[in-house]
Amino acid sequence: MSTWTNHAFTISHADSGTFEGAGLRPFFEYRQLGIDTATDGKFGAHVIRAVPGMKSPGTWHSHQLEFQMVYVTKGWVVFEYEGQGEQVLRAGSCVLQPCGIVHRELRHSDDLELIEITSPAVFTTTEEGAE
Repeated sequence: MSTWTNHAFTISHADSGTFEGAGLRPFFEYRQLGIDTATDGKFGAHVIRAVPGMKSPGTWHSHQLEFQMVYVTKGWVVFEYEGQGEQVLRAGSCVLQPCGIVHRELRHSDDLELIEITSPAVFTTTEEGAE
């Protein structure tokens, strides 16, 4: 028998998962994968999908966290990053966003879906001025 010390065992299935509009951005819906509960908030993971017909206001912002990775599974999204310019991410694209990097989401396809993994699960977002 194994003894686990860092995390609880958890499985999340797409057919039993639900998307909710209560998240950081109103033009996205979020499906939590249970990682936050299993790790006591040390990590977060969720699937994000676009709400068809809704657009991003393109607000510059930054996040205070240790780790943030985004992997696009469907569609495309355009982010603009401080010092990196506009970046088009499409299915199969992955980006590691360093802590505090000022960025904004400019536009996305109506069928956008992506996976975001963060540490910690809950973090501070700060609106920033235009670069």
